[in-house]
Amino acid sequence: MQYALALFFSVTVAFAGDFMTQMEYAKMLYENPRGIGCNHCHGPKGEGKVLARYQDKGKKKELIAPPIHSLSQEAFLKGLARGNTIMPTYFLTKDEIESLYYYVTQSKEK
Repeated sequence: MQYALALFFSVTVAFAGDFMTQMEYAKMLYENPRGIGCNHCHGPKGEGKVLARYQDKGKKKELIAPPIHSLSQEAFLKGLARGNTIMPTYFLTKDEIESLYYYVTQSKEK
């Protein structure tokens, strides 16, 4: 269902530019790309966020989702493609990735 909704919005945005702005579409995608939104870990505008604090062998540690709003496009793509991390795999299209990158880089300025 979520995939169908994202596809609907992709097609609608592509063919009816005044239905939804590029930023509105990108924000919607950032908040719910495939179940859990990027904002839950990386913050509302990609600024990064502490996900958990814990102790390991008596030392205080933090699990941190890094800021993504200042990454180069190459680093952003590598982060999405990286395996064996806590980052979920979203199976995003090229257009969706470009929209997400647009959102986090543009949101930083606001």
